[in-house]
Amino acid sequence: MADMLSTGVSGLLAAQIGLSTVSHNVANANTDGYSRQLVSYAARLPEGQANYYVGTGVNTVAVQRAYSQFLNSSLWSATSAQGRASSMDSLTGQLNDQLSGNSNLQTSLDSFFGAVQDMANAPSDAASRQVLLARAGGLASTFRALSGQFNQLSGQVQQQIGEAVDAINSDSQSIARLNGLIRSSQATDGTPPADLLDQRDALVKKLAGQVGISVVPQNDNTLSVFVGNGQALVTGTEAHALGTAPNMYDATRLEVVGAASGAVLSGRIGGGTLGALLDFRGNVLDPAQNQLGRAAQALASAFNAQHAQGMDLRGELGGTFFDVAGPTVQAAASNSGSGTLGAAIGDIGALTGKDYVLSYDGSSWRMRDTSGNSVALSGSGTSADPFVAAGLSLVVGGSANAGDSFRVQPSRNAAASFSLAIDDPDKVAAAAPLKATAAAGNTGTAAAAVSVSDGSNPNLFNSSSVVFASTTSYSIDGGPAQVFTPGQPIVHNGWSLQLGGAPQAGDSFGVQANSNAQGDNSNALMLGKVANLGVLDGGVTSAGRAYSQLVGQVGSAGALAKDDLTTQTAVYHQAMSSQQSVSGVNLDEEAANLLRYQQAYQASAQVISTANNIFGALLSAVKG
Repeated sequence: MADMLSTGVSGLLAAQIGLSTVSHNVANANTDGYSRQLVSYAARLPEGQANYYVGTGVNTVAVQRAYSQFLNSSLWSATSAQGRASSMDSLTGQLNDQLSGNSNLQTSLDSFFGAVQDMANAPSDAASRQVLLARAGGLASTFRALSGQFNQLSGQVQQQIGEAVDAINSDSQSIARLNGLIRSSQATDGTPPADLLDQRDALVKKLAGQVGISVVPQNDNTLSVFVGNGQALVTGTEAHALGTAPNMYDATRLEVVGAASGAVLSGRIGGGTLGALLDFRGNVLDPAQNQLGRAAQALASAFNAQHAQGMDLRGELGGTFFDVAGPTVQAAASNSGSGTLGAAIGDIGALTGKDYVLSYDGSSWRMRDTSGNSVALSGSGTSADPFVAAGLSLVVGGSANAGDSFRVQPSRNAAASFSLAIDDPDKVAAAAPLKATAAAGNTGTAAAAVSVSDGSNPNLFNSSSVVFASTTSYSIDGGPAQVFTPGQPIVHNGWSLQLGGAPQAGDSFGVQANSNAQGDNSNALMLGKVANLGVLDGGVTSAGRAYSQLVGQVGSAGALAKDDLTTQTAVYHQAMSSQQSVSGVNLDEEAANLLRYQQAYQASAQVISTANNIFGALLSAVKG
């Protein structure tokens, strides 16, 4: 009878544990990261009775969570991708909003060139000139406002990078602490508590949303977590912190580093919020700032060049109309020599929108773009023979040591510096300073056009006569004969005469100052054509088109981010559904288990009651 009582008690205890486990599952049905728990039972060893064995009840072997390492790993990976996609979509959305908001550069460009056309229609009208300067000032303000918004967004990214690093370090410390508790519990009890394992997995999932990670389970039930190309975040009970440090060229720009080693990890981190922030900054925001700067430089270069070809109401050659900054040079913080670098734009049509690093190896200078691609250098780097590459003119000075380097940003800060250089309406050079006329008796087909090639020449406004002795030779003001090459300009006294068609012997052309030219709009008409003048990319891209390219590349990045978010959200929900199908709590199933364990508990109690009745009957029989 004692064996029957013991068997009943074992069943009662087993059912009680089952009821407690089901209750725990039901209570945590809505707990994020909770894995439903299952009770494992095993029959006790039977007792031998002559030729047969009699069972002795049940043992509760373990309470374990329903768990799949593969499904959890898939969920962590999907969480990382979804976190990155969500952050990238938000960031590119902000950038698109800035380009389409009140600081719409295309609207300002259209207003400005509309004012140029109005001024060309009435070149001597003071009001039209004043409106032109106002529109030019508004255009400059738009460039600066957009640059300021880009810089503000860059500052937000910097702050979020620091916050993401702090969150990663906090989660890493919590995972390391749980590793210690789990390892200790396993050493003491033989099995780690399921709830601690769930807490750790929930933290790993949260960490995956912050940064792309790889997780390696260890034999002692701890998890090792790595980021990038093997940088450890957690090993055993030790957390390895990330940190932030100033960029070696720009102290205002944060880089992600290993806190202990100081090694820069920014280029090796992907996935999660932090990966999106670094990717957005390097591959979307930086190129956008460069492209905006290129547009500013293209407009200033083309408009200033044409303005210099004109004459203002005071009879003076047109001066600089727009001011804009050239390349920015940043020395590496690690430089040990006294070397210097000066940079200027040598060929604006060759600017690529990239940044560059010029480094010294102890014997020669080498140049790479920020993607690491080598860029060919010509020249010797002196002021008389500067290095020439990618549209830049570079002059090195001082004494550089091996390992010293400089970063060159040709256009990054140009838009922020864009400004109107004149404030006097009379200084707008709408007229042509010179005019070229063909003699009435000319027999050839040549038509003449004159432009300024050297505004500093003191004889620029002196009248001159070009007479052709033959179709291939000419003289200026009775001077010596010179060879004429069709298509090549005739240059003299700071002007350049271009002939279209074929001159004949005896033909002559006069070049003289365009006096009393207040009503002349020749140069104003040419200024209006700057709107569509190819300047960048070898002379095929205008300033307006450069801005359109900027809008297009940011819009494309936003569209890709939105599509990626849709895809990664679907992948995340699928991964979550698969994981929950194994680990999630099903209340209907738990209700059925509750009834089953309740019935088992009642049946075991009945066994105990029956054993007690039998034992009582035996005692009564013995007494009788």
